[in-house]
Amino acid sequence: MIVVHHLNNSRSQRILWLLEELGAPYEIKNYQRDATTRLAPPELKAVHPLGKSPVITDGGLTIAESGAIIEYLVDTHGGGRLKPAPGGQDALDYLHFMHFAEGSAMLPLLLAMYVSRLGAAGAPLHPRIFSEIDNHLAYMEGALADRDTFVKTGFSAADVQMTFVLEAAATTGRLASYPRLAAYLARMQARPAYVRAIEKGGPYALGT
Repeated sequence: MIVVHHLNNSRSQRILWLLEELGAPYEIKNYQRDATTRLAPPELKAVHPLGKSPVITDGGLTIAESGAIIEYLVDTHGGGRLKPAPGGQDALDYLHFMHFAEGSAMLPLLLAMYVSRLGAAGAPLHPRIFSEIDNHLAYMEGALADRDTFVKTGFSAADVQMTFVLEAAATTGRLASYPRLAAYLARMQARPAYVRAIEKGGPYALGT
């Protein structure tokens, strides 16, 4: 049985969504952030040495990191769904956006969040950080010019990965200038599997 070690307001919400899309049976073990530090509780270190979420266990296996978990679940429990066939542009787009989400797009968003806590001391860093955020958002907006999802053939696990990025951007109102991304995010959040995942995972509000 797949067990999702689920931390509130975290990337593990996307794993619940993926499992709902796949229709795979799973259990949730809930963890709560520290009310003051917003960090994960030390109990997660008993599951994986990093002590972070998401992390899943599946039988005797323990898998951490969002992209690795998503690829494992799609390959092991997907039955050929939510991933384009090998070869061709669709497979390349899938691979690219699976890694772009955490490898490039999330970094400036995280920097913006942490630097904002420095107040005036962080102000000199804002132009560079915000410029990079807009660079990434403009790129993503352009990628959706001729399609409704990040892989042209339709919804895939890459959309599960990418939606978290846009949710993070939306918390600071940065999608207002990117209508395709805003519409895309609304479509993803309206998917029945996404709604079920929220119902099972509990309240979900990034930045809190």
